[in-house]
Amino acid sequence: MSAPPRVLTVAGSDSGGGAGIQADLKTMLALGVHGMSVLTAVTAQNSLGVQGAWELPVEAVRAQYRSVVDDIGVQAVKTGMLASAELVEAVAELIAGTGAPAVVDPVGVSKHGDPLLAASALDSVRTKLLPTATVATPNLDEVAQLTGVRVDGEDGLREAAAAVLAYGPAWVVIKGGHLAGDAVDLLTDGTEEHWLRSPRLDNRHTHGTGCTLASAIACGLARGASVPEAVRAAKEYVTGAIAAGFALGGGIGPVDHGWRFRG
Repeated sequence: MSAPPRVLTVAGSDSGGGAGIQADLKTMLALGVHGMSVLTAVTAQNSLGVQGAWELPVEAVRAQYRSVVDDIGVQAVKTGMLASAELVEAVAELIAGTGAPAVVDPVGVSKHGDPLLAASALDSVRTKLLPTATVATPNLDEVAQLTGVRVDGEDGLREAAAAVLAYGPAWVVIKGGHLAGDAVDLLTDGTEEHWLRSPRLDNRHTHGTGCTLASAIACGLARGASVPEAVRAAKEYVTGAIAAGFALGGGIGPVDHGWRFRG
């Protein structure tokens, strides 16, 4: 048997299993690739929020990455929670030397509003990490954090995209899920535009949507899809996962990564 495409996630752990490394690996399994992981931080996290976070030393992150890439190899890399400027810069350097497509999810805060990135790391994300990205996938809060551009309607998505592209990613998906009306995302490289629409789903259990989308895009790229093809397929997968999201604990439950298996 030949091995499936290999995708590496560099992200934090979510002990509740809805986001982070856990969401990434579930997405990769669901989409037919071999998922591998570099752990950057451990969180104590559940449906109510993040109760604690502890980042790993840079040398532990670098050793995990080299261990996987040097022996097994990767067809795509996805980044999530990187916590500190030191980790952001180390991961950016590693990705730059890998030669595989990279999907950068510039995670700043959790679904519950808990900070997952030190304020001092924002400049490193802008100047070191975003330039390594094949696709960057910020939500509107992260766009505001990184660029100062605040979007309150669909007509602001172009300005947001231009502001992020100025930092050097090849493509950006501006996720408009926090706007009213349909869930509208804009994918652009500054020349091409792809508007991705789906009906807004009446389900509050959406923990892990950002991690899941970025991982799904990385899966598509690893399988040889173009960026627009990978993003469209990822949007379709995430929309189904949101529709099937379920209650866990006393707060916001996760999307269902295995929704296609439950028919």
